[in-house]
Amino acid sequence: MTSPSAIALTGFISWTLLLLVLMEVIRSQLVLRGKVAANAFTADNAGLSPFMQRLARAHANCLEGLPLFGGLLLVAIATDRTALTDSLAYVLLASRVFQSLVHLASVSAAAVTLRFTAFAVQMGIGVYWAFLLLTSA
Repeated sequence: MTSPSAIALTGFISWTLLLLVLMEVIRSQLVLRGKVAANAFTADNAGLSPFMQRLARAHANCLEGLPLFGGLLLVAIATDRTALTDSLAYVLLASRVFQSLVHLASVSAAAVTLRFTAFAVQMGIGVYWAFLLLTSA
């Protein structure tokens, strides 16, 4: 049986990939329509729509968090200690997806607060897991 930790790790990776695919599909359409030269894109999508800039940042946020949170999940999976991470694995994934969706939707002050709150949840879970994994060895 697959653990919630393994499912959450796979979900985190899949969500990151989905954001990348979405960005590249939109970029491809811009190139095919002749609106942007194929070599004119920047990592932050500067010069493109505000949505595309938020999409680039949401994807970058996932890439920044994946080694940390995914690494903790991987340690738990590899050491057969998913009992330590399973209970909050879906909360971590949900807060990651929520953070990205809010990022894509808006840059209002309320949205920034919501995004930070979702990230704070992830940080809290990560610190908690690190403590558990280090002290249960």
